[in-house]
Amino acid sequence: MTEVESLLRELAPQVLVALVRHYGGFDTCEDAVQEALLAASQQWPASGIPDHPKGWLITTASRRRIEQFRSETARQRREQAVALAEPADPEPVAVDDTLTLLLLCCHPSLTRPSQVALTLRAVGGLTTAEIARAFLVPEATIGQRISRAKQKLRGERLTGEESPERLAAVLQVLYLIYTEGHTASSGDALNRVELTTEAIRLVRRLRAELPDDGEVTGLLALMLLTEARRPARVDPTGALVPLADQDRTRWTAEFVEEGVSLITKALSTAPVGPYQLQAAIAAVHDEAATAAETDWAQILTLYDLLRVVAPGPMVTLNRIVAFAQVHGPEAGLAELAGVELKAHHRVDAVRGHLLERSGDVAGAREAYLAAARRTLSLPEQAYLQSRAAKLKP
Repeated sequence: MTEVESLLRELAPQVLVALVRHYGGFDTCEDAVQEALLAASQQWPASGIPDHPKGWLITTASRRRIEQFRSETARQRREQAVALAEPADPEPVAVDDTLTLLLLCCHPSLTRPSQVALTLRAVGGLTTAEIARAFLVPEATIGQRISRAKQKLRGERLTGEESPERLAAVLQVLYLIYTEGHTASSGDALNRVELTTEAIRLVRRLRAELPDDGEVTGLLALMLLTEARRPARVDPTGALVPLADQDRTRWTAEFVEEGVSLITKALSTAPVGPYQLQAAIAAVHDEAATAAETDWAQILTLYDLLRVVAPGPMVTLNRIVAFAQVHGPEAGLAELAGVELKAHHRVDAVRGHLLERSGDVAGAREAYLAAARRTLSLPEQAYLQSRAAKLKP
């Protein structure tokens, strides 16, 4: 990601907040901001980043919003009056209103999938294609969700109103932003650090406002315990290193310590939820001195609880991995026969791993190659192909 791209991703939600506060109307403001971002992406690489990039974007987006307003009012016979009374540009806001924008994107009038898709677009800066891969649905479906969501938010203003449902949606959005950054769904890089960093930053801010919420704390712990392993997830060539083969001395000890402390406190003081359970699983992995010392029986117990609290195909798949570690690869393969998402590359990758452990070299090789063909992540492709190459028939 270039300096300009990184800066635009950082400033986009701030500019959108400024416009929505000033004008209202999320849909028209979001359109205006997108045009300003496009203009900046075309001009700044050649002319240089302006001294006040946020102000530049707000001014450009505001002018586009005013042009839109004039066009609308013309149809209502008010164009001349509006042209004579051009509104002033909104003042850049000094505070970080990203969380307020998150709450707007999670408005109760929207369906949960629309809330998540819109927030990933407006706050996370993900493209429609990236969101589609995160949801495992066609890109056109996500495009339609975003369009309908913007129409429903027409005229809405930022209020900062909170509710359990909107908070749950915000947590889901932040989790998806983190997971996309942790394992990019496409491209030549395994990690998108800007996304994981932003997700952790936002959850820290949320926890500062809601320190007693167990799920907010659990999500922060989960992110930290997962992020701790990032330095060891790739070798010097950028190739993926699986958890069992990672050099654990390269893990970020501060994140492990903070994550374990957070989840230990949350589990003892708040009702158990899915993020806390996932954080507890991550903590068991992180506290094992070696891969061989991992307490898989405890992890399987936690996945059994998670399957009840928050069932889903990925929970089922991850539980099968733990189940196979406790009961053997053949038992894991029997469980794998009933999973959903049979066309997902991770199902093929798990099948290859279990077949390899059971001694079915040809079957494992075929499964690894099938997984490599289905993933759009180049590091994952390379890793899966290398696993297949080591299994010569």
